[in-house]
Amino acid sequence: MALDELKSAIPDFAKDLKLNLGSVIGNSDLPKQQLWGTVLACAIASRSPKVLRELEPEAKANLSPEAYTAAKSAAAIMAMNNVFYRTRHLLSDSEYGTLRAGLRMNVIGNPGVEKVDFELWSLAVSAINGCGQCLDSHEQVLRKAGVDRQTIQEAVKVASVIQAVGVTLDAEAVLAE
Repeated sequence: MALDELKSAIPDFAKDLKLNLGSVIGNSDLPKQQLWGTVLACAIASRSPKVLRELEPEAKANLSPEAYTAAKSAAAIMAMNNVFYRTRHLLSDSEYGTLRAGLRMNVIGNPGVEKVDFELWSLAVSAINGCGQCLDSHEQVLRKAGVDRQTIQEAVKVASVIQAVGVTLDAEAVLAE
């Protein structure tokens, strides 16, 4: 199992990450599609080749082809949106917030899976990318759709652990060179 290989690659000084990775994926209350879509989207967003290589096969095995593509789409569109909206938010000139974005985001309206799943994956990627405006937007859509805070927090926990594992393993790879 790739998850076990990934866990075994985590150094002893990051034992908490190893334990957390096992629990956020292995003991998650998220439905299978929501969990593995979150895992895949976050593995992509982590930018860690090792994390993506190890988690992608299991995600692919646990997702329908449509959900697999939608999770990748969530990572892709949020890579763009998180930079754009975070920048607009961080600029001190509020006039930028009134300008038309002019960016295509059709996949958000028609992701090929349940809207709630896509929104959850988008929120998790936004957590990794640090876009507060996107986090608020996706959280509000999810809450209006009846998703509870616990479910949203579960996705954020997956995002935080996958990101931390990626940072740790990539740093160790550089230090080993």
